[in-house]
Amino acid sequence: MAGCEAAWQAAEAGARVVLHEMRPVRGTEAHQTDGLAELVCSNSFRSDDHETNAVGLLHEEMRRAGSLIMAKAAIARVPAGGALAVDREVFSQAVTQAIGAHPNIGIVREEIAGLPPEDWDSVIIATGPLTSPALADAVHGLTGEGELAFFDAIAPIIHADSIDMGAAWKQSRYDKGETEDDKAAYINCPMDRDQYEAFIDALIAAPKTEFKDWEKDTPYFDGCLPVEVMAERGRETLRHGPMKPRGLTNAHNPDEKPYAVVQLRQDNALGTLFNMVGFQTKMKYGAQADVFRMIPGLENASFARLGGIHRNTFLNSPRLLDGVMRLKARPSLRFAGQITGVEGYVESAAMGLLAGRFAAAERLGQPMTPPPPTTALGALLTHITTGHVPGKKGAFQPMNVNFGLFPDMDGPSRGPQGERLRGAAKAQAKKRLMSARALADHEAWLTGGVAEAAE
Repeated sequence: MAGCEAAWQAAEAGARVVLHEMRPVRGTEAHQTDGLAELVCSNSFRSDDHETNAVGLLHEEMRRAGSLIMAKAAIARVPAGGALAVDREVFSQAVTQAIGAHPNIGIVREEIAGLPPEDWDSVIIATGPLTSPALADAVHGLTGEGELAFFDAIAPIIHADSIDMGAAWKQSRYDKGETEDDKAAYINCPMDRDQYEAFIDALIAAPKTEFKDWEKDTPYFDGCLPVEVMAERGRETLRHGPMKPRGLTNAHNPDEKPYAVVQLRQDNALGTLFNMVGFQTKMKYGAQADVFRMIPGLENASFARLGGIHRNTFLNSPRLLDGVMRLKARPSLRFAGQITGVEGYVESAAMGLLAGRFAAAERLGQPMTPPPPTTALGALLTHITTGHVPGKKGAFQPMNVNFGLFPDMDGPSRGPQGERLRGAAKAQAKKRLMSARALADHEAWLTGGVAEAAE
């Protein structure tokens, strides 16, 4: 995601780009194809609401900056209520085709083992969630920093025709979405209390993937916890998380509110595959099928892909990178994507967008002006370049975009009709103001008026 976006942005700016991709010469623990921008976890880019949601705002800023990832996501879009979700294969194929057809981009299929040669004077390392060991070791040796890492997990994907729609029904939470397809984008599998309790017991008891000794102290990323880890934190955790029943009405029994609900989100354009929302798992393969078939409607589920877990590497970026994402110890190297300490598809691609623009500007002798921190792009950049507590070990951790990364501002006290705003209404109104400020400052950055916008 980040590497493709970086290559595209640099090429569109007029720089010549060579994109090195190690697949299929060398595979990874998570990828299944040799396609560029393969989505290995969820197929969702999360909320597409650019007025009150930080990731939706990031979507909009990237679109306005000519993002390849966002353009191809639009082509591959599948119904997902208020979220942006894509058909994985269509998306990867579209990105691969666009990169391959660009006259300023050449693709070389090979692994760069270790650091790039010294005579490569403008390099972006965007190695995704699974950096090859040789390169990771070389970076650690150059910087003198110990490795930072976290575990990330993958949710199963189910064949739609194996789901019992006599027990399940289609509905987006709170009927979100502008079209009928969006409002029915999710398949919902209800549980009563006894079914939920039995399911939690099975999750906790199921055999799990065992980590190697050197991996045992590696933390999980809180935004993508394995479902059984959530269950171990408290029996009600899932019912107030991915299995919450709020905003849903059982079409088969409208008068009876489910105790918990498992949601499945459409995973491809044909609607033949659905993934289990929030059900990342580290259970062993055999146990996954047995446990997940306890869910009403999934008793005969056929799995196109089972879940799994993999270890991701990231840098201590605030110590190692400068304000335009160059490695302080070797400024000819830039880093982009998840390895910089952002989390999420869109956030990773956003860092690729910035790295590509910075690299092209440097190559072409143009000014490298970072986006202001009032924008979603700038807030993420600020997080990875200065977002840490000095002297506090382990303070820098991967982060999704959120309004807490933005400079604060006062929210309105009254609404458009003069009504006094309190609680959630006031918080939503404040987010709208922050988003409006962000888009105005983002436009000024794109057109060269950043200094005035950021004041």
